Formats: sequence, C-alpha cells, structure tokens
Amino acid sequence: MHKSWIILACLFSLVMSAQSLDNCACCTENHRAFDFWIGEWEVVNAKDGSPAGKSRISKEEDGCVIRENWTSAQVGYTGTSLNFFNAATGMWEQVWVDNARVVLKLEGNRQGNQMVLSSKELTKPDGKTYTNRITWTLNTDGTVRQLWEVLAEEGTVSIAFDGLYRPVKKTKNR
Repeated sequence: MHKSWIILACLFSLVMSAQSLDNCACCTENHRAFDFWIGEWEVVNAKDGSPAGKSRISKEEDGCVIRENWTSAQVGYTGTSLNFFNAATGMWEQVWVDNARVVLKLEGNRQGNQMVLSSKELTKPDGKTYTNRITWTLNTDGTVRQLWEVLAEEGTVSIAFDGLYRPVKKTKNR
C-alpha cells in the first residue's frame, strides 16, 4: 500500500511539472531572441577601449522580461532598461529610464545576429525630427557591440554610444 502512494505521488509530480512546462508563457523562440545579451558585462568604448561602465542583464518575471542594470564609469550615472517580446505586436520593446531623467522607448526585432530597436520619430526644439536606433550585435567571440545612432532624414546625425560588452570573468573562491 505504501509503494502505491509513492508511485501515485511521483506520477502526480510528473504531470504537474509537465503542465507547468506547457504553461510557460515566454518560452518561444521569439522570447529567447535577445538572450545573447544576458550576463554580467564590463563595457568599454568601442573606439578606444576606455572604460564605459558595467552592466548586469538578467532574465526575470518567469523569463518574460530582460532587465538591464547599468552603472556608468562616469561617477553617479545609472540606468535601467526593461526589454520584452510583445506577442500582441510581434515586436521587442525596450523602456530605458536613468537617473538623469531620460526616458527612451524603443521597438524592433532580431535580424540575424543583431537586435535592432528604434524609437518613434521625435521632434527637437528647433523643429527637426530624429529617431534613435540602437543595434546590439552578437560577435563571434561572445562579446556584444551596442551602437546607438541618432538618425534624421539625411542619415546618421550622431553616435550617442558605441560600446563593447565583454563578459566578466568569474574567479573561483579559494
């Protein structure tokens, strides 16, 4: 009789875990498209290799959100982004907020080894319009390049940021 209860409990546990796997709301390939950015990173300026900051990117909310926590090499500047695949629109979205009161909203999708997200068109005080486009490129060596371009009708107006994310090397505790 005791064995029957153990077997029944094991079967029940197996069925429940299978159901929880079937109910994974954010386990699709689209939801994993930006996973290459997850990790702990030291970030350097792509142009000259000087320190730009540190970033910790983690998957949260049962895998439905990728959260970035950024600390700049420039003392006192920090920011956070929430990134998620919006199944209703079929687009990736990012909301960036920092301690300088900057808010940036982007959307787009993965294209090959790149995630390309852009803002809606914005108007500057001088009346000119522009768009922010940020491209994250997964490099063959495991680094990630983040290129933030400010675009106008005539093309690239400026580069707001060009950084190379290098994985933080973990050391073993002795």
